[in-house]
Amino acid sequence: MDIYVGNLSLETTEDELRKEFTEFGEVISVTIMDDKYIGSGQPRGYGYVQMASKSEGATAIAHLEGKKLRNRIIEVVESLPLSDKRRTVSLNIRGNSRFNKKRERRYIVN
Repeated sequence: MDIYVGNLSLETTEDELRKEFTEFGEVISVTIMDDKYIGSGQPRGYGYVQMASKSEGATAIAHLEGKKLRNRIIEVVESLPLSDKRRTVSLNIRGNSRFNKKRERRYIVN
């Protein structure tokens, strides 16, 4: 089960987050998101915890939602699975969007 954890202090570490969730079951992975794409590496204040079973995850969510961690009340909810680069799906967006329509120029020739 994948769990979103929001409103994290910027000083919160992955080890601290893992420790909080380990009380409720096996933690497979912990990822705190950061600004690696713009080069600063600064934490974004949210992360994901992946737990071994859905029941352990549900118990963790029930006990940790609204808990204070480093003087911040954290938000804990079930999330969609983290993306897997091998399973990417391309979206083909077409339709009535004004941004996707081709523009035609009509010239009147006399």
